[in-house]
Order: sequence, then structure tokens, then C-alpha cells
Amino acid sequence: MTWRNKKALWAMGLGSVLLGLLWLRLHGPWRNSSAPLPQSHESASAQLNGLSGSVGSGPLVSSEASAEAVEKLPIPPCWEGLFALDEHPSLLSLRDALRAAIAGEDPLLIDYLQERLAEVIGGDPASALAVVGWATESGPPLSNHLLAAVKHTAAVQQKAVADKLLALGADGKQGLDVRRAALDALETQRTLSPDALGQLKSVAMDQHADEVAWMATRTIGKVMTEEFGRSGAADSYMKELLDIGQHSADTAVRSLALEMPSYGNIPVDKSALSQLGQVLARDSDRAVREMAAFRLGLSRDPGEALSHLGGAFAGERDLCVRWAIFRFAVRAAGAKALPLLDKLSKIEPRLRPDYEDFVAIYARGTVDFARVWLEKPERIQCLDEGE
Repeated sequence: MTWRNKKALWAMGLGSVLLGLLWLRLHGPWRNSSAPLPQSHESASAQLNGLSGSVGSGPLVSSEASAEAVEKLPIPPCWEGLFALDEHPSLLSLRDALRAAIAGEDPLLIDYLQERLAEVIGGDPASALAVVGWATESGPPLSNHLLAAVKHTAAVQQKAVADKLLALGADGKQGLDVRRAALDALETQRTLSPDALGQLKSVAMDQHADEVAWMATRTIGKVMTEEFGRSGAADSYMKELLDIGQHSADTAVRSLALEMPSYGNIPVDKSALSQLGQVLARDSDRAVREMAAFRLGLSRDPGEALSHLGGAFAGERDLCVRWAIFRFAVRAAGAKALPLLDKLSKIEPRLRPDYEDFVAIYARGTVDFARVWLEKPERIQCLDEGE
């Protein structure tokens, strides 16, 4: 038996267990006999068009009273034809099987077929392009599953496939679901050419793109993290993300653009500090200003970072943003930030106890910020919308 057959058997076994648990919940002695029974699984199973076998049931009739209600034990579908499909798959047969599984609302079978489709595509760009073409014609939810399969193939790294996904994600005439799924598949790229990066930035800056703009921003950040981890290069990505963080009309997009470098622990170069300082001083949204303070705390030039953090503090009126400036100054410069914190806590007396906490922690010899933060008593609560 091949490993794929074993996987199929595992999926069927798990399905049987789940259906058995469902039967116990619906038919066990604790069930209210007056509650209506759900629709039979038979009707849903029948929609699997040849992948599912017919579902039988055995009557459990009481010998004492034949007039009593007859309870039936559902039998899980056998997914007839799955082994044959698994042994001799084609793109077309897997697509049709996936459509049937979606219609039958069978999540185990959907996951299996999506994974199997990715295996069959493999490194063949022609196969990947064919599946992407089907996705543009199908619409959700099938299009989402088709593009998710492409995402997990070696072929997605081929230029023709990546270009097609980018074009699909940037096409304003396509539905939002298809565009999001295409950009999600694109985030597996190892690098982005200047042209691809520019196209993604245009999508991210489109104020009419809704969630697609957010997804384009995330895609830039994800590929940046991949390339930085492999080569240490991130400058071109950082430049575009900072521009998005400054000028996007969407608050969530601006915040995400500033946040994405954090996932790769990518420090801020000196050339970007002034832009972050402007965001911190001028952005209309509290969350974006807090994120700018966070990014300044991960600078390659702690002295200049402290200058921007301190410069924005006096003009800031939100206590939570002031607290973000305060603690990320510590992250940027450690004990060297204490003189600035002394000054800032005189402007904002509510932060004076926090300044004294930091002084005491550093006096004990603690240096690493993670340990400093663990020792710091929690005083400022910023889960609301600010003050």
C-alpha cells in the first residue's frame, strides 16, 4: 500500500470517528427526544458525484413497541473511487473531485484533494498555469482551493507562474476573493523583482482595493522576511513599506506596513529613521503611531532613534502612545535611555513610576530588554481606544 493510500485510509478513519461522535451526541441517552433530528448525511454525501458511495443505515427498532421512533446510525461515506483517483490522478479529475467535495461540505476530503493536486502539479509550470486559469473562471470557494494548491508547489517559483499570480492579484476586474488568494499564493516567493515590487506597492496603495491592499502589503513583507533570512537584503522592501506606511489612505494597511519587518527581526537603517519619526509625530491613528514607536525601538542608530522618540513626545496627547515612546526608548538604547525617560516623565507625571521601575531594574544589573520587561511591573493599561 502506498503512503498516499495510507493517508486516504487515515482520512476515512478520522471521518468515521467524527461521525461516530456526532451520532453519540445526537442519539445518546442525554439527548432530548423532542429535539428535531438534523438532515440526514445521505443527502450531502450523494453530492460527491461518484467519490462517495451510498450511505446505508441499520434500523434499531425496539421489540417492545414497534410504534416507537426508529433511530438510525449514520454510516460514514466510503468515498468510492478515491483509491483509483489517487493511483491515476489528473489535474482535471482532481479539480472535479475537489468541486464535488466542496459541494458535499467534506473538509477532510477537500484538504486531501487540495494537497494531492499540489503534488500532481509539482514543478510543472504548465500545470500550475492551467490550475490558475481554472481559478479565474471558477469563483470562490473552488478558486481559493485551487490557488492554495498552487501556492504549495515548486512551480510557483517559476517566473511565468509568479507573473500570472501577480497579474491576477492586481486585476481590479477580478473578485476580491480571487485576488486575495492569488496574492496569498505569491507570498511564497523567494524574491521580488523591482517591477513586481512596484506592482504590489500600487495594489497596496489603492484606496479602493479594500482587503486586497492589506494582502499586497503582507505579501511584500513575507517575501522580504524570506529574502532577508537568506541573504540579509531588505532595503528595497523596507523603502516601499515605509512609503506605504506613510501615505496609504487605509489605517490597517499603514500599520501593517510598519509591522511587517518585525517578523524577520529586521532592524531600521539610519536612512529610514526620519520617515518613522514623521509617522510618529503626524499620523492621525493611535495604532500607527504606536507601531512607529515600536519600529524606532529596533534601530541600528539608537542615538538618533532616541532623538525622534523624544521629539514626538511633547506633542503627543495620547497616554498610550506616550507609554509606547517611553518603553521603546528603553528597547532602543537600554540604560542610556534613562536620562531621556527622566525628562519625559516630568512632562507626563503618570509615567514617573515607570521611570523609577526602569532605574531600579538597571541598578540591579539587568541588561537584556526581554529580562528588563519581565521584571517591569505593569502599570499602564492600553487595551482601550486611548486617552
